[in-house]
Amino acid sequence: MSTPPDDDLGRYLTTLPGWREFVATATGEAMAMLTQAEYDSLSKEQKYDYDEDRLNHHARLQVVATSTVRHTVTCGRRLIILNRGAVSARRGLIVSGPANTGKTIALTQLGLAHELQDRRRHPGQDERIPVIYITVPPAATPRMIAAEFARFLGLPVLRTSNITDLTEAVVGVCTKARTGLILVDEIHNISLHTRTGAEASDTLKYFSERIPATFAYAGIDIEEGGLLSGTRGDQIAARFTSVATHPFPYNAEWKALVAQMEATLLLHQHKRRTLSRLDRFLHTRTSGMIGSLSHQLRGAAVDAILTGTEKITKAGLLAVDLDIASHRKRPGSPDTDAST
Repeated sequence: MSTPPDDDLGRYLTTLPGWREFVATATGEAMAMLTQAEYDSLSKEQKYDYDEDRLNHHARLQVVATSTVRHTVTCGRRLIILNRGAVSARRGLIVSGPANTGKTIALTQLGLAHELQDRRRHPGQDERIPVIYITVPPAATPRMIAAEFARFLGLPVLRTSNITDLTEAVVGVCTKARTGLILVDEIHNISLHTRTGAEASDTLKYFSERIPATFAYAGIDIEEGGLLSGTRGDQIAARFTSVATHPFPYNAEWKALVAQMEATLLLHQHKRRTLSRLDRFLHTRTSGMIGSLSHQLRGAAVDAILTGTEKITKAGLLAVDLDIASHRKRPGSPDTDAST
């Protein structure tokens, strides 16, 4: 048993080592839980290492195959295949919805699916970089966009590097490394209402014309923002397919999500189906937002290990503070009381 280093590029998806660590973790073997007798037989140091491993397990985002994730992967894979023969005007994908509804999860799962498919088609070719993942900085300029690409690839970004230098370096590496999918998160930080935003959008369009890859964006309420306005926005709307994320209603899928997350817990005293019996309470408390649900359950699991209770109860769930958004009343949703 071992714990990951505290300061490692593997923690950041916006770097190539980080992305590869994400893929390795997603495809690695799940941690096995010891029996109570095996746990009791460990030395003090061994128990510490084992508990640290369990804390790391619960700290990671528990990904479940929601209908939104499946739809995003299906649409994305279809576009990637259709774009193989495209010389120009490749079509892309936009994942859009309210905050905390699983946009980044859907985007990265599409990237994971493509990465694994590329590795199966081209085994042993470690020089390939099938996927690039970047986030758009606030008030992004064209140079900032180019710099994000360069940093992911590990290219030097010097104060003297102009956008042409960065762009040519990025295009060269992507072409040589056969990059087939480029993920751009936080795309709502680009607004076509401003000159800088319009120029940043043009930079992404230029990259899409120079790199033979499918582009997939994710952002908050894109259609209500400034990315699809004006002539430039019309061009984007004509070339991109949209996948919407949303809070989940209380239905069979929500119940299945809670059950799947509960199945990943590594707690010695937790009784099966405890959370399944609280699935309506969890829906009320999180307003059906998958991000809030994940934070709620992971936080309670961490507390259960740190306190030694080794189980999640309703009281333990209430002890985990949630984000402000999960407490807001959404249009068309029933009144909720997080304390019930």
